[in-house]
Amino acid sequence: MKKISLLPIFLLVVLLAGLLAPQALALEPPELTSTAAVLVDQDSGRVLFEKNADQTAYPASLTKVMTVLIAVEAIERGEFALTDSVTASDSCLEGMVEDGSTAGIVPGETMPLKDLLYCALLASANEACNVIGEYIGGTVTDFVAMMNSRAAELGCTGTHFANTHGLPDEEHYTTARDMSLIYREALSHEVFAEIAGTISYTVAATNVAAERQLSNTNGLINQNTQLYSGNYYEYAKTGKTGHTSAAGYCLVSSAEKDTVRLIAVVLGGQATQNSSGGYDYGNFIDSRTLYNWGFENFSVREILSSSELVTEVEVAMAEDDGKATLRPNSVITALIANDFDISGLERDIVIYSVRDGETLEAPIAAGTVLGEITLSLDGEVYGSTQLIAGSAVELSKLQYMKNQVANVLGMTWVKIVIVALALALVSYIALVIRYRVLHKRHMRELRRARLERQRRMEAENATRVFSEQPPAQAPRQRETVTAAAPRPRQPQQPQQPRRQPQPPQPQAQADEEKLKAQEKARRDYFEEFFKNKD
Repeated sequence: MKKISLLPIFLLVVLLAGLLAPQALALEPPELTSTAAVLVDQDSGRVLFEKNADQTAYPASLTKVMTVLIAVEAIERGEFALTDSVTASDSCLEGMVEDGSTAGIVPGETMPLKDLLYCALLASANEACNVIGEYIGGTVTDFVAMMNSRAAELGCTGTHFANTHGLPDEEHYTTARDMSLIYREALSHEVFAEIAGTISYTVAATNVAAERQLSNTNGLINQNTQLYSGNYYEYAKTGKTGHTSAAGYCLVSSAEKDTVRLIAVVLGGQATQNSSGGYDYGNFIDSRTLYNWGFENFSVREILSSSELVTEVEVAMAEDDGKATLRPNSVITALIANDFDISGLERDIVIYSVRDGETLEAPIAAGTVLGEITLSLDGEVYGSTQLIAGSAVELSKLQYMKNQVANVLGMTWVKIVIVALALALVSYIALVIRYRVLHKRHMRELRRARLERQRRMEAENATRVFSEQPPAQAPRQRETVTAAAPRPRQPQQPQQPRRQPQPPQPQAQADEEKLKAQEKARRDYFEEFFKNKD
């Protein structure tokens, strides 16, 4: 009988299980012809797709995004106003080229600052950028320095500006990633977003020219553009075109579908002739490709519910278990791939009391902000929100009283008072003990003295009684009766009265003398007590 090998069967089962199990398929990247490109989530700034995103390239007229951004921020700070009348200087045409884009502004012409901004973004007027730069920065050179400084503040690492308009210069370059940072910041300003999304605009007549009709060069939003017709995209909202021979065809734009908002940057696009005799422009084709790819594969999903109990935190002086349950203050949503597993997101939880080294104490009202949570993956942040108390935490009166007592006892001056009282108590107890010892000693001396006096008095009384008794009479001698003549009678002496013994003193007088003796003994004790103390 042949033995059946189990190893091949086992491997076959594993292979079948792997094939049948549901898997998250990797996204197929979009096919682009442009040199560099990025697709960015406008809300979070996360890059969804990139191609040579950090490769330096000439930005051409995409430069004008930064020029208008600097002006808009100065207006928002109150340094300038859209209604300011600005006169073009004699140097506004310096550095221009014959085939460069223009709005026909000439030296000495005066128009509102607002109209200059529309000329720069819609008509891509090079001279308008110089006029704006001189007015906002004082000189074009100083304004360009402001542009470079702002780019650094936004986190651009591969960008350097040499002029306000983007005409070719070896020291004038950027990257697709940096350009997305600049454009995302620009769209956060209402004035900029409004201008960049305008299809056409009328510049009022000036001191040297009649009114002008401006048309947006962005074919994604302007179906009637003369340069790039046939590139309309229904979800596009804003954009700025750029082109030079060195830069190729460039485009930075934004699009929105449902709740998804995207920014696309395309650099180094090419123009190819099509079968109808026109041209297909790579910057527009690649931008639409990026948007379609993003809308098909990404969606805004909830990655953290506001009802989820995230964590618990210890609360001092609280009733029951002494903990507060924390939940998100709001739902966190993020633009993520449709097959993205949100359970893999990392949670960074910060409890403010722990971070600040403080003790969280009851009572705490429901909804009190106690911390924050951030969801991220591989260093890329997907969203954050505050953490609040899910329910009220009541104060325990017993714990509160204990805490108050502990706080009071912990005070330095209270400790000093307690030590002083303790010392005073010890001193008092020592004095009482000493007093009692001396008092007993004096009472013994007093009793001994009293007994001694009593014995002495009894002895004196006995001696006095004995001395007052009459002496015993001698026996009469029998007189011999003789016949002698009788003796003459002596005159009779008067008899002395007999001294009677003193009667005992009354009881009241004895008690008074006893009290006097005790009082004297007490005075003697205190005199000795304080004399010894000194």
